Amino acid sequence: MLQLQTPYLLFIGHATDPLSIKMAKSAADWSPEKCIGELRSDGCTVTTGLPAMGLSEGVAAGARSLVLGFANSGGHLDEQWLPMIHQAIDAGLDVISGLHDRLNSYPELVSAAQAKGVRLLDIRHPTKRLKTGKGYRRAGKRLLTVGTDCSVGKMYTSLSLTREMQQRDLNVDFRATGQSGILVAGEGIAVDCVVADFIAGAVEELAPANSADHWDVIEGQGSLAHPAFAGVSLGLLHGAQPDALVVCHALGRRSMRAIDNRPLPSLAETIAVNEHMARVTNPNAKVIGIAVNTSSVSEAEALAYCRQVEAELGLPCVDPIRHGVSALVDKLEEI
Repeated sequence: MLQLQTPYLLFIGHATDPLSIKMAKSAADWSPEKCIGELRSDGCTVTTGLPAMGLSEGVAAGARSLVLGFANSGGHLDEQWLPMIHQAIDAGLDVISGLHDRLNSYPELVSAAQAKGVRLLDIRHPTKRLKTGKGYRRAGKRLLTVGTDCSVGKMYTSLSLTREMQQRDLNVDFRATGQSGILVAGEGIAVDCVVADFIAGAVEELAPANSADHWDVIEGQGSLAHPAFAGVSLGLLHGAQPDALVVCHALGRRSMRAIDNRPLPSLAETIAVNEHMARVTNPNAKVIGIAVNTSSVSEAEALAYCRQVEAELGLPCVDPIRHGVSALVDKLEEI
């Protein structure tokens, strides 16, 4: 387990895209007891839903870590935020980052942190030595969330499934594979920072052999259909060796995330390619349901869409936030 100091003050900068603060929003939604408020800059038009406060207010309220709660394409640290990070260090806060750029690669931040006795935590970067995957059959059961695109709700679906299974007293663990999930769970491996040869092996280590009744719910990443992230998605799929897959989709999205004029694949296409590739390491892998982010439409339209998908594919289809995931867990209990 990572020793992350809580409560968190979530720094979201001047974000205007809700998806760009997914790390902060994940912590606020799934571990609110660890969060004290959000720190915004001028021009910010989105929110985690937590109280807005300045740095000094957050420290006075008991914050122990500043979380860089924003994300961007490439995971780069915009140097305009360095003064804020310095202020947080000077106030005695640890600084937690999920970006690709490492806080610990900035000598001035390292020196400041050492002088104040606080830590710079680059939680996206694995610290342990990893091995290549083998694909050997291992005991226990595993579910992996996959998607038609990136940022379609794989982590939220995974956490929703884990919570529902826990409420049914099933033997289950959530396995985080990205920085947002790691912030929520306190442990995991961000597979997009693993050297490509070791992605499958990292997931085998993250979700090892277990008792026959145990489920690992593994957070998915990217999409096999996304040109930028398919390599990570495939390594994750092989290493997970899933018994069950849940396909995640964002209703109303016209083009793949950060790519113009590239429509998302159909649900049927996504099911076919993920089942085909998953069966490299588990011949019995199958999709057991669909999870859809329907936030772009009304409740009535959401229900109508889910019923249409169920009729077409013969699989349960739900919005995990609006409808819950009972129907998906019902299917799991048949495995």
